Amino acid sequence: MTETLPSATATASTTGPPARPGSGRAVAVGLVLGGALSVQFGSAVAALLFPRAGVAGTVTLRLAIGALLMLVACRPRLRGHDRAAWLSVVAFGLALAGMNSIFYQAIERIPLGPAVTLEVLGPLTLSVLTARRLAAWCWAGLALAGVALLGQGGFDRLDPLGAGLALVAGAMWAAYIVCSARVGGRFPNADGLALALTVAALVTLPIGLADAGGRLWHPAVLGLGTGLALLASVLPYTLELLALRRLPTATFAVLMSLGPAIAALAGWLVLDQALHAVEVLAIGLVVTASIGAVRAAAPRDAGRVADPDAPVAAGPDGQLSAATAPPAARR
Repeated sequence: MTETLPSATATASTTGPPARPGSGRAVAVGLVLGGALSVQFGSAVAALLFPRAGVAGTVTLRLAIGALLMLVACRPRLRGHDRAAWLSVVAFGLALAGMNSIFYQAIERIPLGPAVTLEVLGPLTLSVLTARRLAAWCWAGLALAGVALLGQGGFDRLDPLGAGLALVAGAMWAAYIVCSARVGGRFPNADGLALALTVAALVTLPIGLADAGGRLWHPAVLGLGTGLALLASVLPYTLELLALRRLPTATFAVLMSLGPAIAALAGWLVLDQALHAVEVLAIGLVVTASIGAVRAAAPRDAGRVADPDAPVAAGPDGQLSAATAPPAARR
């Protein structure tokens, strides 16, 4: 997926089209949920690719095909950017490569729902720190309670290494949000994301080729890889871009906080990953905490509609918000 993010101090535009009442709002909510479903089901498709292409090969396919699609769609301008702009793109690309690689290593070892639940703690921590409000810290406490509940039966059931990798992927997700905000302030439209995806693809390509070799060129593998790039990048970005023309930023952020629950659903339907009741409750606590933290970080933006030309990386009032990170690159 591709996306550009406005600068970390930018707020949602107040000059864009007004929020559409009634059916328009319902359609926008459906678009956001459709994009979220696409991202998480894309992760499930990635897990299906692991036996065929390996984790590194899957990451390479997802990023390389996604980058090609984004470059064709965006045709980013290469001239006229200073050294700082290109350094921000490289940092963004490294964050993308690390986030995707580590997250895919995690979901090879633990179910998708718990993996996303642990991963979302990175952006959630960023939201809490940038909000600097007591309510945000209370929501963080609820999230920690959810994680403690998730490990009640012992994280060894989840595989300690997989759980640890999911937490590291969460830290990379937080870095991704910060980098994307900087890139969004220096590149128009989705140019920055397209270029960062290209950097990420170039970084992971040697590792993927070394790990998967000729398996990457098998028609079935290429087909699944293309489906992964479409599900995890192109489709979600398109749906969310349309939704952001109709929805306030805060509403969009709250809907994106449903990621762990949607991931658990995708893992159950596609990968037959059943969860215990305690794990379902733990995921519910983290989802609730994410929604609460987003709302605590952005109280004054509830009525504003996001700029349709700038998928948000900065939350209302300039706060970086966990849930508003662009979906495409997140996975």
